[in-house]
Amino acid sequence: MKVFKVFFSGLVLVMISAFTVNEITSGYEINDIATDFMLKNTDNKFVSLKDYKEAKGFIVVFTCNHCPYAVAYEDRIIALDKKYKKLGYPVIAINPNNPEVQEKDSFELMKVRAKEKGFTFPYLFDEGQKIYPQYGATKTPHVYILEKTKQGNQVKYIGAIDDNHSDASAVKVKYVENAVDALLENKEVAVKMTKAIGCSIKG
Repeated sequence: MKVFKVFFSGLVLVMISAFTVNEITSGYEINDIATDFMLKNTDNKFVSLKDYKEAKGFIVVFTCNHCPYAVAYEDRIIALDKKYKKLGYPVIAINPNNPEVQEKDSFELMKVRAKEKGFTFPYLFDEGQKIYPQYGATKTPHVYILEKTKQGNQVKYIGAIDDNHSDASAVKVKYVENAVDALLENKEVAVKMTKAIGCSIKG
């Protein structure tokens, strides 16, 4: 019985340790340096952040085809790109979903969606689901604002686009716009993290 208790206690400790490690390494935190990536765009060309020589930073949005939350935000994501790309903060959209789990998020259907909506930004496929875990994205949409610094692309905001996913006309706080506006004015971002509202990423 004592052996069983010792074994059980050890097992619990291992499980707690594993959970703690997962919590610690579950993605980027504010001021972390985001590693670059090279992912395929819907035009079949590969895109990397280093391609954007003149950018001051990036609005990285994990999004997809099928999720109703992502669809509800598509026009707002296009508007963000149109407003901020010329100011140095282009949108980079990434589909993190596994098409074997959610067939509506296949690369071929990404091409269709990008054309239908007239996306003005790259819509990249996270093939093998290697990038979204690095960021710690859990939802579609999930936003990471990066600022170019001497150290690299520094994370300055993580979370939702705004405070009302269902009704763009009823939005009271535009988290992403406020964050980018602050960065453009060399100010501290007031609200650095919010809860991303959307569909769970399909693994």
